[in-house]
Parts: sequence; C-alpha cells; structure tokens
Amino acid sequence: MKAIIPIFGLLLVGCHQPDQTVNNDYWKPIYPEQYQSWKATDTQDQRDDVLAEHPKMVVLWAGTPYSKQFNSPRGHRFAVADVSHTLRTGTVKEGENQLSASCWSCKTPNMPELVKQMGEAEFTSSGFHDVAPKMANTIGCADCHQGDNHELAITRPHAIKAMAKNHQPFEKQDHNWQGAQTCGQCHVTYYFQSENHNKVNIPWIFGSTAEEILKYYDTRRYYEWLHPISQAPMLKARHPEYETWSRSDHAKQGVTCVSCHMAPTESDDGQPGHSHQVTDAISNFDSVCSACHDSESALTQQLADNKARISTLRDHVETQLLKAHFDAQAAWKAGANWSQMSDALVSIRRSQWYWDFAIASHGIHAHNPKEALADLNTAMQLVEEARLQLGALHRQLKVAEVDYPTINSKAQAQELIGLNVEALTQEKQRYIESEVAKHWPEAAMRGY
Repeated sequence: MKAIIPIFGLLLVGCHQPDQTVNNDYWKPIYPEQYQSWKATDTQDQRDDVLAEHPKMVVLWAGTPYSKQFNSPRGHRFAVADVSHTLRTGTVKEGENQLSASCWSCKTPNMPELVKQMGEAEFTSSGFHDVAPKMANTIGCADCHQGDNHELAITRPHAIKAMAKNHQPFEKQDHNWQGAQTCGQCHVTYYFQSENHNKVNIPWIFGSTAEEILKYYDTRRYYEWLHPISQAPMLKARHPEYETWSRSDHAKQGVTCVSCHMAPTESDDGQPGHSHQVTDAISNFDSVCSACHDSESALTQQLADNKARISTLRDHVETQLLKAHFDAQAAWKAGANWSQMSDALVSIRRSQWYWDFAIASHGIHAHNPKEALADLNTAMQLVEEARLQLGALHRQLKVAEVDYPTINSKAQAQELIGLNVEALTQEKQRYIESEVAKHWPEAAMRGY
C-alpha cells in the first residue's frame, strides 16, 4: 500500500484525467487507509448554533446573511450539504441576483475544475445555484493533492496569488509548510471583488494581520455593507486561521495544521502517514501533543482558560458595539449629518473589524490566544472612542436618552432587525424539496 503525507486543503492542478481524479472515490483503491479515515468525517456531525450562543452577533451582522444563520463547522464530508442548506445561501427568485458561484470555493474539488473549464471570471460571475448541480464531491483528496503525481498542491487561483504576495510562494516552501498552505487556501479570510467578476481575493497586500488587512480596505475605501442601524461602512472577517496560526508559537516551532489536526499513522507495511479524519488535537493527545506537553489535563485546562478569557472580553466588546450602533442611530434621528458622523462611524467600522478578526477564527484559543486578546483589546479601545465621539454629538444635538435594546436570545435579536426567520426557513425548505433534493448531487443532501 502506498502512503502519503496528508493534508486538509483544496484542489487539484495538472490532472490529466480531471473527470476521474476530482471524484473522491477515484482515490479509494489507491490510498484505502487514507480514504477510510477521510470518510470517517461523516461521524463529526455535531455543530453549534453560534448566534444562539452569542445573540448580539445578530445585531452586529444586521444587513448581511450571517445574521440569518451561523453554525460552527463540522466534518469535511458535510461541506457541500451545509452550504446548500444554510439560510445564508438563500433560494432562486425571479428578478433577484443570486450569490456568486465563488461561495463554492472552499467546499468542493469540483470548483477548481470548473474554473479550469470556464475560466475564473466566467465561473465567479455565475450564480451559486446555477453551478450547484456540478458540485458532486465534497472536500476531499483532490483539494490538497495533484491528480497526476498526488503531491501536495494549492489549487485555488486566489490562494496561489495570495501566498506569493505574502512572500510565501508555495513552490519555495518546505513540505511541512506546504501542508499548512494547502489548509490555508480555505482557512483564511477573503472577500469577493464586486468590481472584478466577484473573484475571491485574499487581502494581503500589506500583510496578513488585522491591522494590515484593515489598512488595505481603508486604502481602497472598501466596505461590504452599510449597517442598517448605524449606517457605518462595515467589513466582514472570515475564518482567518492561517493568518493567526502563522504568527503563533506553534508556527515558530514548525508545528502546523497537519501536525495537530491529522494524527500520525502507520500503514500495515510500516510506512508513515497521517489520518485524514481532520479533528481536534486534544483527542489524540498521546500521538499529537505529548512530545511538547506533559499533561493532557493541564493542556485541557490551559485551553479552557484561554477560551474563557477570550469569551469574557468578546462579550464586553459585543455589548459596547451594539450600543455604539444605537448611539449612531440616535444621532442620525436627531439630525446629524455625515460630516458630524464620519469619525465615529469609522471607529465603529474598525472596532467591529478587529472583533470579527478575533472571533471568526475557529480555534483561536488554541492557535493564537495572545493575538485574539490583543485584537479584542484594540476593538474595545476603538468602540470606546466611537461612543465618546457620539456622546459629545448627542450633547450637541440635545439627545437626552438612547433606547438600548436588551438582547437575550437569537430570536429576539432577529426580530429586532426585522428578520422573519420562520418565513425564510419555510421558503428554504420548499426550495430544498423542489430543487436541491431532486436536481443537485447526492452530496448536497448528506446528513439532512
């Protein structure tokens, strides 16, 4: 049996038989042990309702699909199904634009293959639902390995460009770092370039910290949406695991995504490899963590402490951000103009960006808790600045009192921002029954 160094990543380049190698089942007879461990991600079917746990996020993300539904991630085998079923991807309505096909970028090896067939601009200009019937394979072998020689590969065009502009071109990295980069082609923040066919772009022109990415956005005067309560021009961070990990103590020691999340294995004939059941590290403490950490219980406690510190600070920031949005709304209602509001709105924008960069990174309490706390402290300083600015404006405009809502549940928060989630859910379910279940690939219904 052949053994390979695995990786969780994304796609296939230079494949001579793309119709075969993009198919996950193509790899089963070649690497049966790796295939079976990858398939075991079927068992990782639990997920948490993040909006229910942190309902203020509904208000902070008002005006975006994230306010409708946001769950924690689960096993790779559910990637196609979960993006197909989430309220965030909606339905097809006559006269309304679909989300971009770019939303498939990190869900399936069929995406890069379609980019090769159609061209990047034509693919990303297409609608999410229009290309869905071609997304037959969930995250799998061809996402991280080349189809011809099965070596590691970055296959997403935007990720190849990003690694190069971050001075980490894939071909010049050692095998260990290349493994991390195959994961990093998905586990990274990004945005869609609306002025360039909705192509995916990883904004690392100035670097990959929250501050450097914000500099890029501010330089371009870019915003994703105007917040419906405050009218602040907002930004959205998306799971920047690669960025935060790359500056961590683990990264400095050469400990990568693969080291922790793909436990080492040995084949029947003694060849080393890795499990492709990507999972948390602590579950494999003896084989993954014990070389550096003496005690599983001590490490578990340390991680819990990290998570608690981050959670406490994020809660404080979320409370202040929510109030800042309503402070801004009160000022507008009292007759404020853009000239009076601009400084405070920019502070809200920047504060929420730092907050989002910290909390959108899955596993930040393990990957880089120092950076998370630093970003959240910056967020707190900026939102306090915004509220001071708005407080002064309130006095000038004679705003006597601001009516701050009390948010105790996701349902309450969604009602506050005018979301009829029950109607959205019913509409989505009808669409799933009439279209997804009948016309999309089997992978779109896995686990549902």
